[in-house]
Amino acid sequence: MYPNFIQHIKRYVSLTDDETSLLLQQIKPLTPKKKELLLQEGQICRYHYFVEQGCLRMFFVNDKGTEQIVQFALENWWIADYMSFSTQHPSNFSIQAVEASQIVGIASSRQDELFRQLPQLERYFRIMMQRAYAAAQMRVKYFHDFTKEESYQHFVTLFPDFVQRIPQYMLASYLGITPEYLSELRKK
Repeated sequence: MYPNFIQHIKRYVSLTDDETSLLLQQIKPLTPKKKELLLQEGQICRYHYFVEQGCLRMFFVNDKGTEQIVQFALENWWIADYMSFSTQHPSNFSIQAVEASQIVGIASSRQDELFRQLPQLERYFRIMMQRAYAAAQMRVKYFHDFTKEESYQHFVTLFPDFVQRIPQYMLASYLGITPEYLSELRKK
């Protein structure tokens, strides 16, 4: 049950069979359909989502009414509005399934209890947060250092299979370019 989820955690910390059972009792399995919203802007982010299978995206709508994607989550990735999750204030983002997905949710209301029962999970989530923060820092650097064409080439090099899974307009939104310009880049 949820082999990617358990295997991913065990890559970083140890869990006995009893601890694994305890953890599995505290999670919420979800199977959102394509385009289903897990979080809508203005709601409180009550779950930290792990993608067992599928793809999610986090986005906001700018003042021009355009969706701006800030993050994707594929298999073995976590996603949440961490500000809303930690403060329990309304979110500035929406989270949506890009494709039919199987995900695991850990409720904010249960996370602290899980950390008390399984202290090694605190270490696991610290590692995950450090990695996520480092990735966000690099994304900001690339945004300032790379041209739009270099950003596209870099993304395609790092995630070649992923580029085939998501609609091109979503990739354009994530890269901060128009779909038309992305089409030109792909022709080159």
